[in-house]
Amino acid sequence: MLRVARALSGLNQAVGQSVSWLMLAIVLVQFAVVILRYIFGTGSIWVQEAIVYMFGFLFLLSAGYALALDGHVRVDVFYRDAAPRTKALVDLVGAILFLLPMCAVIFWYSWPFVQMSWMIGEGSRETSGLPALYVLKAAILLYAGLLALQGIALLLRCLAALTGNREALASFPSHKN
Repeated sequence: MLRVARALSGLNQAVGQSVSWLMLAIVLVQFAVVILRYIFGTGSIWVQEAIVYMFGFLFLLSAGYALALDGHVRVDVFYRDAAPRTKALVDLVGAILFLLPMCAVIFWYSWPFVQMSWMIGEGSRETSGLPALYVLKAAILLYAGLLALQGIALLLRCLAALTGNREALASFPSHKN
């Protein structure tokens, strides 16, 4: 069970670490846009749209990675001081009731939207914009899929912890003082 959870988390970590380089690219391209605009008095819609595409890919494809690192926001008034088994139970219930159903809803409702975009070869509304908007829209499906896979990894880790697996229990540290 934990081996599958580790493999799924590993996939999300590999994707997340890969797309994290987009942050550097965003900063460098934005810097170039500012230099082009204010020093050379020129601009490019293509380059500005590239920043939006990169940010979209960064946000969408790193969500599973953030969940793998326990980096998502939660209201942890009670969770923070809870015992590891309680944390595992809360995470299990949250994954089953909220995370996985929401991933399914996102995937289900975005599928026709993405499919239509691919069918028409959707591009930018601007004549000098980027041509492959459909690729960015496909990232919505990858977002839902990667986040769901990480949700399954979380679910497996919770089940292992609740059945007494010491390694899994240790992944839910207690922060009691």
